[in-house]
Amino acid sequence: MAGHFEPLAGGGAAVALDEVEISILRSLAVQLLELIGPGEAEGPEAADPLARLFAEGPSEPPSDPALARLFPDAYGTPGAEQDQQERAHAAEFRRYTENDLRERKRQDALAVVRSLDSLSPGGEGGAVLRLEAEGCRQWLGTLNDLRLTIAARLEITADDDGDALYRLPDSDPRKPMVMAYLWLGGLQETLVEALTS
Repeated sequence: MAGHFEPLAGGGAAVALDEVEISILRSLAVQLLELIGPGEAEGPEAADPLARLFAEGPSEPPSDPALARLFPDAYGTPGAEQDQQERAHAAEFRRYTENDLRERKRQDALAVVRSLDSLSPGGEGGAVLRLEAEGCRQWLGTLNDLRLTIAARLEITADDDGDALYRLPDSDPRKPMVMAYLWLGGLQETLVEALTS
């Protein structure tokens, strides 16, 4: 089980994590929370579910490339290739969906942090994290968001040769983030496999 998720009888998944892995995952999830931004403001909208339902969000895509990967345009390709009608549709869609999407991503990342905080490393500095179905969904979402964020920071695109990432020399300053990106991908893949087996 060390380093990869395995299915649990009755559903869910489990993974053994050592203290360093717990610390890295927690740090990355907290950084993701900081990137996504604070939760809903206090006030009348926070107390009124109907007001929250009709609260408008931003209409422009984020300027930060990592946030743009987390909250992409819904219609067409962003930038000059988008025609005026596609931009208008994308802005309208974003205005009514981005706040909820941000809140879901925030809640998923918070759940990851809380589940890591609940672990008490046992023998040889490790602990076993056991997740039920909802926890698995939250972890999958956060692992995906972390990988998207790191890919944006490293300027990794779908067209990049994945093998090149494995061949980076140790002296390359991107190496630690590339290693985190690959490790998170392995965790994500084994979690999906655990849930589908």
